[in-house]
Amino acid sequence: MTVDVIILTYKPEQKFLKILEALKTQTLRPGKIIIINTGKQYFEELIPEEEFLDKNDTSVIFHLDEKEFDHGKARNLAVSHVNSDSFVMMTQDAIPADNYLLVNLLKTLADKKIAVSYARQLPNNENDELEKFIRHFNYGIAPLTKSKADIEKLGIKAYFCSNVCALYNTKIFLELGGFVDKTIFNEDMIYAKKAIDNDFLIHYEPKAVVFHAHNYSFRQQLKRNFDLGVSHAEYPDVFSGLTAESEGLKMVKAAAIYLFKKGKPGLVFKLFCQSLAKYRGFRLGRNHQKLKMAKILKYTNNPNYWA
Repeated sequence: MTVDVIILTYKPEQKFLKILEALKTQTLRPGKIIIINTGKQYFEELIPEEEFLDKNDTSVIFHLDEKEFDHGKARNLAVSHVNSDSFVMMTQDAIPADNYLLVNLLKTLADKKIAVSYARQLPNNENDELEKFIRHFNYGIAPLTKSKADIEKLGIKAYFCSNVCALYNTKIFLELGGFVDKTIFNEDMIYAKKAIDNDFLIHYEPKAVVFHAHNYSFRQQLKRNFDLGVSHAEYPDVFSGLTAESEGLKMVKAAAIYLFKKGKPGLVFKLFCQSLAKYRGFRLGRNHQKLKMAKILKYTNNPNYWA
């Protein structure tokens, strides 16, 4: 099978160029790298487009205005330019950990029922013990293939999938109609739900690894989780009856125990403040219909979605 790579960019930094260099050294080289960039002026603050294309001759780039961007629609646009049997969705800050990222993802598609296979995310040296724990908690060392039969046991995690780095079977993707065209967040999980409903499988592949983690402020966490809550409210057929709060509580308890054992009481305080911001943001987003637009624009991370 062949593979193309899709990267969404917005105000890209040097890390984005490191990703491209890492893709050039993969044991399986991508056929084409498709970049969907929001805001041409921001991209050219990093590197002029002509210079970029000269240095990356397998890349194509399409620029969107900020008002045109949508998490689903922008990715569907990128897929319309895919020429390969499969494609990898990546974000501009997910750096391949080794030269085997693509080949390890592609191996999983030997099972013709797997619609999408997502990679393991590891923290980097910039992250504190809390963020490192969260990454290891959410992305373990054991592979996992999820189907309809796992919904009762796994709950909402049955649909978990991350477009930070995920490989899609192109034929299945097109057969299922791709991503929803309008969503503020969670286009990957909404697609995963559709795939599972149609008797396909979602796979987690820990041998495929990217470095990807954040150091969000409490306000950033609230805004991010507000949008998460909005997506849950707007797609009740996907998320209703599958609580996210219980999974979050499991992580908080495990993280607190870990941090106490590590002698990091300050990070335990940060954990609870962070968790409160996430919970408040999520609940506000779930109930955004009750809010005035001024409040929504205050809390959202994506004001153009509401234009």
